[in-house]
Amino acid sequence: MATFLYRLGRLGFRRRRLFLTLWIAVLAAVGIGAASVSGTTTDDFTLPGTQSQNAIDLLEKEFPKSSADGAAARVVFEAPDGRKLTSGAPKAEIESLVAALKKAPQVASVSDPFTSGLVSKSGTVAYAQVTYEVPKADLGDGASDALHHIADKGEKAGLKVSLGGNAVQDKAGSKAAELIGLAVAALALVITFGSLIAAGLPLLTALFGVGAAICAITIATEFADMASASSTLALMLGLAVAIDYALFIVSRYRGEIRDGHQPEEAAGRALGTAGSAVVFAGLTVVIALAGLSVIGIKMLTTMGLAAAFAVVVAVVIALTLLPAVLGFAGTKIMNGRLKTRRIRAQERGEGETMGVRWGRFVTRHPVKMLLGSVVCLGLLAIPAMSLRLTLPDDSMASPGSTQRIAYDTLSKGFGPGFNGPLTVVVDARDSDDPKAAARDAYTMLGKLDDIATVRPAAFNQSGDVALIGAVPKSSPTSQDTIDLVSAIRDHSAALRKDTGAGLMVTGTTAVNIDVSAKLGDAMVPYLAIVVGLALILLLLVFRSILVPLKAALGFLLSVLATLGVLVAVFQWGWLKDVFGVDQTAPIVSVLPILLIGVVFGLAMDYEVFLVTRMREEYVHGADPTEAVVAGFRHGARVVTAAAIIMISVFAGFLLDDVALVKSIGLGLASAVLFDAFVVRMTIVPAVMALVGRRAWALPGWLDRIMPNVDVEGEKLRHALEARGQEAADAAGSAGSARDEHEAASSTPIRQG
Repeated sequence: MATFLYRLGRLGFRRRRLFLTLWIAVLAAVGIGAASVSGTTTDDFTLPGTQSQNAIDLLEKEFPKSSADGAAARVVFEAPDGRKLTSGAPKAEIESLVAALKKAPQVASVSDPFTSGLVSKSGTVAYAQVTYEVPKADLGDGASDALHHIADKGEKAGLKVSLGGNAVQDKAGSKAAELIGLAVAALALVITFGSLIAAGLPLLTALFGVGAAICAITIATEFADMASASSTLALMLGLAVAIDYALFIVSRYRGEIRDGHQPEEAAGRALGTAGSAVVFAGLTVVIALAGLSVIGIKMLTTMGLAAAFAVVVAVVIALTLLPAVLGFAGTKIMNGRLKTRRIRAQERGEGETMGVRWGRFVTRHPVKMLLGSVVCLGLLAIPAMSLRLTLPDDSMASPGSTQRIAYDTLSKGFGPGFNGPLTVVVDARDSDDPKAAARDAYTMLGKLDDIATVRPAAFNQSGDVALIGAVPKSSPTSQDTIDLVSAIRDHSAALRKDTGAGLMVTGTTAVNIDVSAKLGDAMVPYLAIVVGLALILLLLVFRSILVPLKAALGFLLSVLATLGVLVAVFQWGWLKDVFGVDQTAPIVSVLPILLIGVVFGLAMDYEVFLVTRMREEYVHGADPTEAVVAGFRHGARVVTAAAIIMISVFAGFLLDDVALVKSIGLGLASAVLFDAFVVRMTIVPAVMALVGRRAWALPGWLDRIMPNVDVEGEKLRHALEARGQEAADAAGSAGSARDEHEAASSTPIRQG
């Protein structure tokens, strides 16, 4: 591979105009395609085989007009100060708005607050439940516009009107996160290289790659149901890894130039060495993200595949567009008026870098550094033992948004449980007396402690399937509601024994509980699959058993510590004001799975980039401890800059108002901080110093059957040295022949 990438680097450098033109054409094509599509995204979770999904499937069959999987909205009305909604102008206005709602596009049914008992005891809060004929993904702009128009009309009439439910479209988020992340990334690059040109190239290629990836994902929404967070995750990861990959290659290119190679040769050598590490680092990220597909939840699958695609684009950009851009920059990339005297001295080979001093310090005190790091991460991981999972709902919407106002108003008027009503389905198709079965279920629900209200049963046309509405006293994300759903389901066996009827619980709250439970159960198998595949990949890269195992164990420490931070901030409320957390709640259930997938890939990035250079020095004959220090000499500065860039990009998303995005930003930023600086920069060199040569040990039988991928470019180095020797020998032979010819020409010819 190193030889192929060496040739690709030289080709891209030499044919730079062609490569750049092709990428501009690709970006223009996908940009035009993205602008011409009108695909939609969704946040719906479906999980075949769960009780809640089975109940939805039954309702679609037996209650076709109820639109069990259709989009839903709640239009919440609050009376002006000192007035009630139950009489006079407010009541007349609400009845007029409800009549208009029934005529809105794609509406299946609307519940009138005054005839359905949806008015609070105080008479100051009421709501209308709107059910649509289609799922959220198929909801047209006309339906959304009509909903907002009716809300505006109510506001003008003096009512306080807010909207909740999955049919309400979110407003476009702020781009401040991306801009701040880019600004900090640019600053880190300038400090690393001391050159605006060298700092600008990674940013330029990253923007190319992210632009192409996001446009392609937008096009994909026309043909497949994509999760609404797919583009955000792809942007977040694509931007971070694209900058990092370009950073490693540009750094190696500058090193080759300083070693005296011509620019084209330097580009080839940089791609043949650092480029190989980029390929394998990218593969680990792709494996981790694509592995989300094994969980079986469409939303996670689309998020993982979209982010994996963005990483693939980042790798391809680094291997093709970056050498072309290096061709335009040439030796100008070495110019740096912003370099400090220390950097200039280090480039001349004078003094030691901070990375080298840190590497020597750790390798001199490996036991203390190893124990200290493990203890610190272990303490941070303690809160993770209290981890609770949930799915995002309107309680996690941005403060001040219409969804959040609707949620809070309903909680104030009716109690928190009204934001998450349960739908209890009595399947009496095998019962001799369906009505008696429904009565028994209704009576059972009324006796449960956490039930606020129970709505009488409604039967299908054949009279053998009944719907019973139940409202909990507790909020949808509370442990009490989770226990309530379990208690209702536990009564199913007794009901079937007594009446022959089955009992199922569905509705948004029950679906969320089932999905969260599924995701919690899937974490360990997913971790085993992803880590197993990546361990095989790292075994090929490092030709060592200990190094991959150490990498995986270090990653587990990082993830546990990160989950502990998330629980402490978002669930316990520690430092919540510092991070802008409005209220505490269980952790969004998709986050731990995403964290495992994303962070494992990124952790292996740093492992590959740092340890590859250690192996390169060891293969070239360095002592094991000196190889560790040499790896820090060449890689610590760049890895540090890459980690700072990643942390900056991810931390920028803390400025987002949406709790899910905020938690993803804090989780990824914390994970990179722990993994880069505690695990890779401290635990890794400590372990390598302790085990010495055994770190690179590989059983002979395994060494013989494994392919040699030559990630450190050893074969390439030998090939280039042999080529250089042949050129030197040829030059020497030509010189000898020329000397002999000159000697013969200068010898006088004697006449006999």
